[in-house]
Amino acid sequence: MRFIADVKNANAVLQWDQETYLPAKGAGLRGQQISTLSEISHRLLSEEELGNILQELLSKGDLSPQQRRNIERTNEDYLKNKKYTSEFVRKLSEQINKAFHSWIESRKQNSFSVYEKDLHALLQLKKQEADILGYQVHPYNALLDEFEKGATIELLDSTFHNLLPTLKDILDRILKQPQVDNSFVKQSFPKQKQWEWGMELIRHLNFDFAAGRQDISEHPFSVSFNRNDVRITTRIDENDFSNMTWSCIHETGHALYEQGLPEEQYGLPLGEACSYSIHESQSRLWENNVGRSKKFWQFYFPILCGYFPAQLENITLDQFYKGLNQVNPSAIRTEADELTYHFHVYIRYELEKKLLDGSISSHDIPAYWNENYKKFLDVDVPDDRRGCLQDVHWSHGSFGYFPTYSLGSFYAAQFYQTAKEQLKELDGEMENGNTSSLLSWLRQNIHSKGRFCTSEDLCNHVTGKRLDVNYFINYLLDKYVSIYNL
Repeated sequence: MRFIADVKNANAVLQWDQETYLPAKGAGLRGQQISTLSEISHRLLSEEELGNILQELLSKGDLSPQQRRNIERTNEDYLKNKKYTSEFVRKLSEQINKAFHSWIESRKQNSFSVYEKDLHALLQLKKQEADILGYQVHPYNALLDEFEKGATIELLDSTFHNLLPTLKDILDRILKQPQVDNSFVKQSFPKQKQWEWGMELIRHLNFDFAAGRQDISEHPFSVSFNRNDVRITTRIDENDFSNMTWSCIHETGHALYEQGLPEEQYGLPLGEACSYSIHESQSRLWENNVGRSKKFWQFYFPILCGYFPAQLENITLDQFYKGLNQVNPSAIRTEADELTYHFHVYIRYELEKKLLDGSISSHDIPAYWNENYKKFLDVDVPDDRRGCLQDVHWSHGSFGYFPTYSLGSFYAAQFYQTAKEQLKELDGEMENGNTSSLLSWLRQNIHSKGRFCTSEDLCNHVTGKRLDVNYFINYLLDKYVSIYNL
């Protein structure tokens, strides 16, 4: 399994380079290289010899719980992997490479039509993949299971339909109140100074630079080749300070999880993250529960003012805190406030379901997107770049990923409230810029467990309850009641 992991992670290095430093002319052959390594790793994980070893190990009665779980999870991966042919794996990998580079070009030209053909071809392959994997009720369930084991559209539909009316009610109440001012984030913030600030911030958050690095990319992301080599990226808008700052915190949350996985389990399920929603819970916890809290900025605001004294000269901590938590429906998911964020996710989730069951085609995406942004957020989408081209996920073939962002936010609120109850000094430590005890708590309770549990079982083990969205709702109310005098 470590041999297979080496091949997969060599491939991941090529993909990281593709999104950061790859010269434009290298795109074609890079796609071939990535496809070759994808095919090799697939063959290795499909060999009869591995299947025989797993069956022999599963029959043993003297395994530790950790050993048995590694074997069980690996066998699940093996049986799923055997459903694919090497030809399909290569074809899918090649099309993902084409789609990614056409997505980049379409953003440059601000035109969805540049991307549509390659996205359509990729979507047809994802439909084939759903058939290969098999599913009940809806093809989306097959792809969703790749990111969140056991999740179904029935679960997500129920969760969203129960939650969104509550969020809409809170939003309507907020929009009736005087709006808080966040104009201070829309000034000129030089790129180099933002970069230096971001690097200091993630260092304070205990990102280990001896085991990772940060770079610039078109869309912020994180990737790990092992716990001692974790890469994150950010993007910088010189006219919007918030874009880079919370991208840094968000991706650092992902990276801290990867840097906390058990090193001795490299290549095995217990050396991997529990699920995508739990991964997102870590990024959302640091980005929002920590990074948008007043206690956090009591320490960091003076440091920030040192980087941008002219821009923040007349801004108080209270103004800053309220401004960074402004609720205002907008077009961009990654820049959305914590409340309206989940309408962004829901629109994508519904769109993906319709694309997979054939209710709409790829040609219909811009119109559907714009119509639903108006319907749910009363936002007029200005153009394709700030509309249906804003996310990289579809160009990666990641249909089924978006719902994990919302699930991750819900888990984050539940985990953070539990941490506050168990770490009595946490608030005081935050005010002094010390996040180490929170990180240690996350390492002990979540990071060290790998893929031993499902998301729900892990949540129950850590908090004593299965996922309960009321933690998230109460968290929002506690914050916005004071900010907007509700």
